[in-house]
Amino acid sequence: MFQAIGGRGVTAARLCARRRAVLVETVRGRKSRNDPIAKSKEGRIKTPPPVDPVEMVVLKERYTEYQLILSALRLDFKEEVLRRKYEEETGSLAEERARKEAEEHRALMDWNREENQRMLQLRVQRIQMEKEEAERKEFEAALEREQKQQEFIRMKEEELLRLQEEAKHFITMENLDQRIEEALDNPKNYNFAIDKEGRITKQTVLK
Repeated sequence: MFQAIGGRGVTAARLCARRRAVLVETVRGRKSRNDPIAKSKEGRIKTPPPVDPVEMVVLKERYTEYQLILSALRLDFKEEVLRRKYEEETGSLAEERARKEAEEHRALMDWNREENQRMLQLRVQRIQMEKEEAERKEFEAALEREQKQQEFIRMKEEELLRLQEEAKHFITMENLDQRIEEALDNPKNYNFAIDKEGRITKQTVLK
């Protein structure tokens, strides 16, 4: 950087000298834009300081909250200034405006109360319908369970009757001799061969 002619180090003789060039004086300790990089800083790579992600998130949240608070304060102050200006300009109209706003607020509250009552009635009807639907589904499920139970009992009864009918042909101590005689009178040969279709292809002869 340079110091203008009116600096301390410029003498009266230099001021009176005839020169075409501008008289300037170099300031020690400063570099111009054209000076090269210092040797002690040739290989230096500037790296930004490490940033903690958690701290960054906290700072971002706080900055966002700070901006919201300032925005709210600005809006509040602006509203107050505009309100005062409006009251000063309107004068007696402020009371009329406040009265109209109160009436409008009262009308809106009445409408809100009626709307809440209407929504309450609709909600009660919906809950009643949901209750009836749940009871109907529960009744249908109970009826279906009863039908399945009856079907299960019927199947078990049929199975019991079938077993009772098959039990008539079981071998017991009472009909043991009779069944032995029937087996001897009607011998059966189980020594045979079958093909892939289940037909008997070869069978031995009982002796």
